[in-house]
Amino acid sequence: MKLGLFIPCYIDAFFPEVGIATLQLLERLGCSVEYPLGQTCCGQPMANSGCQEDAAATEAHFVRCFQDFDTVVGPSGSCVHHVRCHLDAIEQSPQARKVRAATRELVEFLHDDLKVASFPWAPAFPHKVGLHDSCSAVRGLGHTRPSELVNDPYFSKTRDLLAKVRGVELIEIDRRDECCGFGGSFCVTDEAVSAKMGYDRVHDFHRHGAEYIVSADMSCLLHMKGVIERLKLPMKVIHMAQILNGGPL
Repeated sequence: MKLGLFIPCYIDAFFPEVGIATLQLLERLGCSVEYPLGQTCCGQPMANSGCQEDAAATEAHFVRCFQDFDTVVGPSGSCVHHVRCHLDAIEQSPQARKVRAATRELVEFLHDDLKVASFPWAPAFPHKVGLHDSCSAVRGLGHTRPSELVNDPYFSKTRDLLAKVRGVELIEIDRRDECCGFGGSFCVTDEAVSAKMGYDRVHDFHRHGAEYIVSADMSCLLHMKGVIERLKLPMKVIHMAQILNGGPL
């Protein structure tokens, strides 16, 4: 399977090890992966801030970069959610519609499309792990059942994948799908509220004994990493791709 690898700009700039882990993981699973060197941003920051016209050029460039692939995979729930559901600052040409429909987030691609049964190359990860599903992943991409839908059967694609890695002890927290407070530009425009939400979220993981916070969204982990460092707590953050690929690079 040949696919286009979409690495969000903030991962490329701040967490390149997550991009490397994603590439290695997909290749281990037999995918032929191509990384378009011209890719930049998907346009989400501008769109989230209400700057629709400013997002258009970036969105059009994204489509040009990925229009020749049947499948596009990226390790970021929020960015993939933007592409699939909100890439509408540009004309909805056949190429734009194709790219939007073809773009898949890493967890859903592994769980739903490849239906991965095991990660035999991954060594044991003998740590207490707390799972953070981002708001975009929960309510935009359907990674897990939202807590408000109490009458629906429970499911979690991220938990299913983590359960296939030996040694992982997934701890339970009080509020499974609570927002971490990042929210893109929200953490800039409403920094006090954003920080308080981040403190509450990190404390939930800490009081239940988590050694690592794992997520499919590095943007949320970036926010919580800052809280952890400010509070000097004995916890680390790690992306799903890193655990499934065999641990931190």
